[in-house]
Amino acid sequence: MKNLISVIIVIAALAFGAFKYINLFVALDENVNAKWSQVLNQYKRRAELVPNLVETVKGYAAHEQKIFEDVANARSKSMQVSVDASGLSDEAKMKEFMTAQSSFGLALGRLMAVSENYPELKANQNFLSLQSQLEGTQNRISVAMHDYIEAVKEYNVALRSFPNKFIASTFYPELKPKQNLEISSEEKINPKVSFEKR
Repeated sequence: MKNLISVIIVIAALAFGAFKYINLFVALDENVNAKWSQVLNQYKRRAELVPNLVETVKGYAAHEQKIFEDVANARSKSMQVSVDASGLSDEAKMKEFMTAQSSFGLALGRLMAVSENYPELKANQNFLSLQSQLEGTQNRISVAMHDYIEAVKEYNVALRSFPNKFIASTFYPELKPKQNLEISSEEKINPKVSFEKR
């Protein structure tokens, strides 16, 4: 009788431990999805700030029409390419999203570089406020991306490590490793702008 009770206790302890690992994947997956939502929110905030910034700069630098068009086109494309939580495992979708965001960031960088050539614009309170909000948003994007990358790392490690790998394949066979964000080499380079008058 004592042996039977011991076996039941051991089985119950193993089952309890297995449930901990089984539920781990739900929590990690939801964490990655929440972090991705924060990344999207910050990119959306940036896209919403840009039209006001462009209009303010246009008043001072009307002859820079090509840059305004580039910013508008890049903004439009960045808003058309989106990745929801179900696409976080799709490398092609993530690459397309990051390429669109990178192009938008580069166009925005060229716009900000143009503004440096107009001292009266740099003194405009509306411009300064928008510039400050944009810088804050860029910082939030960096923090959100960092948090997402950390959440993906934790999720992917859990999905591939022992004994989690077997538990995940048994209880959640649909789970796939999530894709990390990569910054393009173009985005790492400061934008070059010519200030030659046309």
